[in-house]
Amino acid sequence: MAKPVIAIVGRPNVGKSTIFNRIIGERMAIVEDVPGVTRDRIYGAGEWLNREFNVIDTGGIEISEEPLLVQMKQQAQIAIDEADVIVFITNGRDGVTGADEEVAALLRRSKKPVILAVNKIDNYEMREKLYEFYALGTGEVFGISGAHGLGLGDLLDEVLNHFPEEQEADYSEDTIKMAVIGRPNVGKSSLVNAVTGEERVIVSNIPGTTRDAVDTIFEKDDQEYVVIDTAGMRKRGKVYEATEKYSVLRALRAIDRSDVVLVVLDAETGIREQDKKIAGFAHEAGRAIVIVVNKWDAVNKDNKTMGEFTERIRDEFQYLSYAPIIFLSAKTKQRLQHLLPVVKEAADNHNLRVPTNVLNDVIMDAVAMNPTPTEHNRRLRINYVTQVAVAPPTIVLFVNDPELLHFSYRRFLENRLREAFHFEGTPIKIIARKKND
Repeated sequence: MAKPVIAIVGRPNVGKSTIFNRIIGERMAIVEDVPGVTRDRIYGAGEWLNREFNVIDTGGIEISEEPLLVQMKQQAQIAIDEADVIVFITNGRDGVTGADEEVAALLRRSKKPVILAVNKIDNYEMREKLYEFYALGTGEVFGISGAHGLGLGDLLDEVLNHFPEEQEADYSEDTIKMAVIGRPNVGKSSLVNAVTGEERVIVSNIPGTTRDAVDTIFEKDDQEYVVIDTAGMRKRGKVYEATEKYSVLRALRAIDRSDVVLVVLDAETGIREQDKKIAGFAHEAGRAIVIVVNKWDAVNKDNKTMGEFTERIRDEFQYLSYAPIIFLSAKTKQRLQHLLPVVKEAADNHNLRVPTNVLNDVIMDAVAMNPTPTEHNRRLRINYVTQVAVAPPTIVLFVNDPELLHFSYRRFLENRLREAFHFEGTPIKIIARKKND
């Protein structure tokens, strides 16, 4: 199910990023310490009172050679479009400024819930500053301190009150839900049309959980698929033309609802930093992934071209070593027939459950081949292994000390599991727990 989205909006230097970090806290996505996973996030995952949500920090937008006022308007407009709830941050020490009034005017015209938070209210005496902010006309005013974490609980309680009631479309368990994501102009819409076009058997536009999105159902070889519309990837006016960085935001809901994510690259333009950012979100969400290189018909090729492009992908997306790569052309439908079988295989592997006795045999054989590491004369001992979840497959190792499971040995065990059970297309989570836990 798609998570609600909170956007944090406000002029520069009011403490948006500090509050963003406070809200996401330990929920910030953790990725492997390998090249290719960008760290300059403007998006994070948060949780409050057992309700999960996504958070956008509009402070991450950087548009050069633009007047400051235009930039602030763009930030506010993006937040209006993307969010379910908008948290409007101001600075209590500065009082109400003209820039605050400009942002408030934009937000008042929206149909989204807006919650005004006055930051840097660090003590009781400062609370008198709150009254002037009612003049912004956004309703209740919450005094907070991002630096000290004061008042954030009350703020988040109010945010939760405005989350929409989401209803997931009712699909059968066997239906494969597929999201198509990528930066603008890589051919996502063409790919969706090509996949659902001539082979369309069942077509039903079912309202999704997000605004204008619609899911397209079709059937191929007795398998039902749903293409989750990433309408969020469409451009809406000059805001989206001006800031490609925000092409990822509307894919987040589709990723949340999907089983398999198609990460679409443009064979003509090659790999861009934005591609890695977008793919990283799908990886961090634990979804099965297939990398699709579109517009392959437009590339001048010889017998080495595909191999060289594959090497570049593996180098730039090291964290997606498990993801199969498909080269195709949505325009000409060249090699399109290879896509859905790979998607189905990735979905099957994403939900694969391995019997406990077989899993233990494979891990113990791996340990016999490559003994566990030692640190300070203490050796890692793996006592027992079990799979606790699917989608993605999640393996728990019961060990004498989880700190002794180094990243390199975790990767070794993952490789042995992939050799034994294939698992192509899906990430694997390996969790170490102390034997008595």
